[in-house]
Amino acid sequence: MKALQPLGSVIEGSLTGGLEVRLHPDISVEDMRVGKFLVVQGVRSRFFCMLTDVSLRSSNARIIANPPNWDDHFLREVLAGSGTYGMINLALMLMFTPETTATTYSPMDFIPSSTGLASFQPQTNTTIELLPVKTIPSHFSQVYEANEDDFRKVFGWEDDPQRKNFSIGKPLDMDVPVCIDLNRFVERSNGIFGKSGTGKSFLTRLILAGVIRKSAAVNLIFDMHSEYGWEAVAEGKNVNTVKGLKQLFPKSVEVYTLDRDSTKRRGVRDAQELYLSYEQIEIEDIKLCSRDLGLSEAALDNANILFSEFGKSWIIQLLNMSNEDIDMFCEEKRGHKGSIMSLQRKLLRLDSLKYMRGSCPQNYINKILQSLEAGKNVVVEFGSQSNMLSYMLVTNMITRRIHEHYVKKADKFLQSKNPLDRPTPLMITIEEAHRFLDPGVVQSTIFGTIARELRKYFVTLLVVDQRPSGIDNEVMSQIGTRITALLNDEKDIDAIFTGVSGAGGLRSVLAKLDSKQQALILGHAVPMPVVVRTRPYDSVFYTEIGDVAWEEKSDAEVFAAAEVAKADLGF
Repeated sequence: MKALQPLGSVIEGSLTGGLEVRLHPDISVEDMRVGKFLVVQGVRSRFFCMLTDVSLRSSNARIIANPPNWDDHFLREVLAGSGTYGMINLALMLMFTPETTATTYSPMDFIPSSTGLASFQPQTNTTIELLPVKTIPSHFSQVYEANEDDFRKVFGWEDDPQRKNFSIGKPLDMDVPVCIDLNRFVERSNGIFGKSGTGKSFLTRLILAGVIRKSAAVNLIFDMHSEYGWEAVAEGKNVNTVKGLKQLFPKSVEVYTLDRDSTKRRGVRDAQELYLSYEQIEIEDIKLCSRDLGLSEAALDNANILFSEFGKSWIIQLLNMSNEDIDMFCEEKRGHKGSIMSLQRKLLRLDSLKYMRGSCPQNYINKILQSLEAGKNVVVEFGSQSNMLSYMLVTNMITRRIHEHYVKKADKFLQSKNPLDRPTPLMITIEEAHRFLDPGVVQSTIFGTIARELRKYFVTLLVVDQRPSGIDNEVMSQIGTRITALLNDEKDIDAIFTGVSGAGGLRSVLAKLDSKQQALILGHAVPMPVVVRTRPYDSVFYTEIGDVAWEEKSDAEVFAAAEVAKADLGF
């Protein structure tokens, strides 16, 4: 391996505070950028680090008091590196030490080169065990830029046959893929965060496409703004629209719509209609939407009285009550007339929802369940019904019933231990997640339950939000992997690092992200926090990850597929 030029020497540091590195005189401080990955070669260990801060120092206060003129190039060059120098701060992320790995190394593996860089080259087909950092390198250990080999050791490669790795992007200053382990990603609930306009939808679509391509989980996506199903508006100037998941994976994705007319206007193919009935609405659904409906606690208490009396038909009975009926009911059941009349008025809003019916000819939620159990990924489009009331009501109604089904399936699997009974992992994507996971409602909603259960019943969440500070702290602490674009609000930044140790240096990294196509990834699915330039969602991505639609196949491909089909049928 070609020896790399050392960038600087470790002069101070601690395990918790990170390392202070003095740059060598020939290294420009302007080449050191926050988020850059560096390695420190110690005597016995190699440390993988992230640059978290850059500063200028001087060896003599008199230089600062009387600096040289800008046009005095000779004096500035004399002082550079001796009287004045650059400093960088490194956060220690991972280490690999030969004595603790399963690999056999020879002494030559760590013999330094003429520049001081140990070769650290294990034999072919060996593996290196990544370890948490429990010590620090010694004084004057040399610091180098991380190379492709270092990244491969840490993040693996996308075509690893033993893992479902997915390339989400590249380091800011390198052309090497950074992979996340999708098997680990779907083990816990995850979050995609960023302020408005930072590309959260593109990041979400990128992740969902990877999960579908690698068959890591089956997905249920509540598509509030119709961005994930068929196509979406592009942010660039050259392309008007980008492909949705149905276009990328026509055989693996099904679209259900709450607004048939809107779906037809946008040219969505093979979309199935979705209707819900009043009998499917329970008190929990109404409670979650109480803010949007303007319901008081007294109204919710009286809703419980109505449900106890009429069961599933409580809303239909209420909407059909006259004032005299309400009087009689309150006398017999000790209800509060004013609260019930208020509840009746507020629930009349449900009549204006296009997808709401008194009764449905079939159970559409069961149809969604059948699609999921068949391995199909389901996108629920809202169209013109994308107001917050509809989004919260529909999402809660469907999710609660699907979760109940998965609980039964998981219990059956735990009892039988039969691999055929094992449920396929389900990932549910919700937008505006803080509305579902607000501290005031999270204890009583199905989404808080799913987030706290981790993967107990094979169901996890992918929450997409621009206000992570609005999500309950307990839920945030359970978020396994956090993919975060630029955030400016201090409360939101604090929320991202809830339950994360050593977050001080990462805060400065997050604050320095570009507003587009950059993200900080940390948590369960990556071995260490990493800043990436996210993978473009473009025609190259479509070709690499999507299925080719039948009408886009060449004549040779169509003919070959027909021959295979004929052979299978015995012709």
